[in-house]
Amino acid sequence: MIAFLGFLTIGLFLVLTMTRRVSVLTALVLVPVVTALAGGFAAGMGPMILEGLGKVAPTGIMIAFAVLYFSLMIDTGLFDPLIRGILRLAKDDPLRIAVGTAVLTMCVALDGDGASTFLITVSALLPVYKRLGMSPLVLTGVVCLGAGVMNMVPWGGPTARAMAVLKLDSSQLFTPILPAMAAGIAWVLVASYLIGLRERRRLGTVTLSAEPEPEPEPEPVRGDGPGTPLAPERKGPVLTAFNLVLTVLLLVALVLQLMPLPVLFVVGFAIAAVVNLPTWEKQQALLDEHAKSVVLVTTMIFAAGVFTGILTGTKMIDQMAAAFVGVIPDSFGGHLPLLVAITGMPLSLVFTPDAYYFGVLPVLAQTASGLGIEPAEVARAAILGQMTTGFPLSPLTAATFILVGMSGVQLGRHQRFIFGWAFATTLVMTAVVLVTGAISF
Repeated sequence: MIAFLGFLTIGLFLVLTMTRRVSVLTALVLVPVVTALAGGFAAGMGPMILEGLGKVAPTGIMIAFAVLYFSLMIDTGLFDPLIRGILRLAKDDPLRIAVGTAVLTMCVALDGDGASTFLITVSALLPVYKRLGMSPLVLTGVVCLGAGVMNMVPWGGPTARAMAVLKLDSSQLFTPILPAMAAGIAWVLVASYLIGLRERRRLGTVTLSAEPEPEPEPEPVRGDGPGTPLAPERKGPVLTAFNLVLTVLLLVALVLQLMPLPVLFVVGFAIAAVVNLPTWEKQQALLDEHAKSVVLVTTMIFAAGVFTGILTGTKMIDQMAAAFVGVIPDSFGGHLPLLVAITGMPLSLVFTPDAYYFGVLPVLAQTASGLGIEPAEVARAAILGQMTTGFPLSPLTAATFILVGMSGVQLGRHQRFIFGWAFATTLVMTAVVLVTGAISF
């Protein structure tokens, strides 16, 4: 019964949001509340929601100050050289812009953190897309593909969880699938080329100067947050150099995990605001200008906390994991790694990374061991899609809402646009691991 309620909750959420019957924000809150009440969990629902909110609170804090930080950096023109460089290399061609987006995303995603990847890439590239008239769905889709395949790195969340729960090292789990990951990267470039080609056909080659044209007495830009059209007023070289050094130090501290991410962005924004906007009036104007963007993204994060808090507290996720393992036919036992590889990406929409890797994967590995299959094979199969290629589409990960929230894209449209391309990434990598023998068939 509890497992059924869990699947019903996920199913209702996906149907309601993908058909745009309700907003993602209200669906994240009301759907699990209704199913929890139907399951008789009314008495414990309050503590469950509070626990869920508590778990996402650091992410919400980080996002709020990261959005403000990157908004300030864009307004001061820090990313203008990068934007002009992309435009020069792309020659105002939507196809080249799409491929460049994939390359930039995969470089940034080497830190293994989806949230920071989305913050940096969307902040830098959304102005380019807006100026060229390209669809933001192309941006979120291509970033999704690049970040997904790079999330397989050993210090990324899924691989680290798989190594921890099955007591494997990277040579056992990650090294055998390096050829598959390389194939996945190649496929992402091919996919971004095809997506960009379609966008080029829609728009044609756009004629656009690499340098923003000055405007006499410009009006202030309002409320788009990261990705705000390039602000007409720019800082001098000294302040630009300071902003660059501060941003680089912030990113280095982020990669090295010198302090928790929320702390880094809170302190980083405060320093940037004092240096770039030395008066109270200017600082208040920045907050007023980007308040809408901050509220939209952070409220989504906290709504996701309600969703996962209820699913975890009611044990719906645990029961869904047990039910999933229980329905695997005995005849499929010998093909278990292949089954795990193929289902991993779609199941990112159903299971949180903790639920899958700490709940489902040990049971699958134990089942595989009884069938004479190495548990490491099942783990390799899992990371081909489970919260790797699938995490930037999942409503169960906060980073997804950073991507769509900053880009101004509706989650359901993003999922419909890129699901097939992301699943194809998993299928390409699965074919390679079968050929190389990293998993058996």
